[in-house]
Amino acid sequence: MRKLGWPLVFAAVLALTRVPGLLPPNFSAVYAFVFCAGVFFPGAMAWWLPLGTLAVTDLALTAYYHFGLGYEVLSGPSFAALGLNYLAYAALILLGRCFQPQGSLVWLLGGGLLGAVLFYLITNTASWWFNPFGNPEYTRTLEGWLRALTLGVNGYPPTWEFFRNTLLSSGLFTALFAVAARLTAPAESPAEKEPVPSPAESESPAELEPKESA
Repeated sequence: MRKLGWPLVFAAVLALTRVPGLLPPNFSAVYAFVFCAGVFFPGAMAWWLPLGTLAVTDLALTAYYHFGLGYEVLSGPSFAALGLNYLAYAALILLGRCFQPQGSLVWLLGGGLLGAVLFYLITNTASWWFNPFGNPEYTRTLEGWLRALTLGVNGYPPTWEFFRNTLLSSGLFTALFAVAARLTAPAESPAEKEPVPSPAESESPAELEPKESA
């Protein structure tokens, strides 16, 4: 239970940061949390805890936007784009598994930023391709794809500002999660630190004495 304690705290922090309006657009702990889960969480926990937390909060957000604000988020294109989001999350977890928890903070920070870039490219490409809200700017051409990655939709802030917030938040939360994970990691007991004796060292003096032949 002790090993599960601090990951659950991190999951609770992630859920709180997804409350609509709490943080600026695309300034999110999601990218850093998923990447750091791959780095620091043991075994299957690196998968079920971040993906489960995201699934529960996505259900709540879908209900809020659909029933509360009236957005059409229950369409096929919306679910297809959301599915690609989870493929991006899986890619970030796999990226995190390539890093060692004892690695330098700068190295981990670089991994978190790389994960944010990958997530931004995948999710914005999905929004352009599936175009769940029918934005006329997102034509299925190279120009439409570049528009989705840079300027976005008329009447809204350009997507390059979202990309900036993605990088800033990923760097900040990756550093916070990495430092917190190291500070809360259980210390090794003295027994775990003692070297294991070799078979020769474990034998008693009597067993090491030469035996007389018959």
